[in-house]
Amino acid sequence: MMNAQIAAFGLVCATAPFARADLAPFPSVGSETVWRADDFSAPGGAKAEVLGAPKIIRDNAGSYALFNGRTDAFVIPLVPLAGLRAFTVEVLLNPDPAGPQAQRFLHMEDGGGRRLTMEIRLTAAGRWALDAFLLSGSSRRALLDEKLLHTSGGWHWVALRYDGRTMESFVDGRKELDGRVDFTPMESGRTAIGARLNRIFWYKGAIRKIIVHPVALAAPSLESNGGSP
Repeated sequence: MMNAQIAAFGLVCATAPFARADLAPFPSVGSETVWRADDFSAPGGAKAEVLGAPKIIRDNAGSYALFNGRTDAFVIPLVPLAGLRAFTVEVLLNPDPAGPQAQRFLHMEDGGGRRLTMEIRLTAAGRWALDAFLLSGSSRRALLDEKLLHTSGGWHWVALRYDGRTMESFVDGRKELDGRVDFTPMESGRTAIGARLNRIFWYKGAIRKIIVHPVALAAPSLESNGGSP
């Protein structure tokens, strides 16, 4: 297992968006970043902006953050993708079947407009499809097939993998889609958990953990396939 960098999530309430001077550089390229629900903040002493009142719920498996789909989110003044030419982002989430149709649960973006987003598209029957997206300059790729549906009301691992040429999406360890995109490494920026950075497309449901690996993991190494915790 790679050395895990566990962020100590010290939460602070705020209402104003971060200015560029508030952006914290990611301290080391090459280490794994693990953000758990009860410490959704940032390394290096940076603190999260808390929007609304997301609840931290403790259970036998640890803890998870619960978002109301209207006003709840965390905004963190860094992007753990900074400097990475290849990466894998994994999220353990439990969508609410009664949430909005389009919900962005993870949004990373740097000052140059490079962007990673992960979203769900919810059907009227409460089932959802994964929408994974990368943008870098004029190159962009969205991976979404609304026929690839999953059940709400239970925990699922979702993943976006990028190897320097091709991005792939996974749900519960099974590959869904892939596509070519030219994605140059991010610089300093911000991350939103529970909504887009511009405070739309709010997520309703729970998130337990976010992991950013500084490599494109092979499918058998993903968390849902028994990868290292």
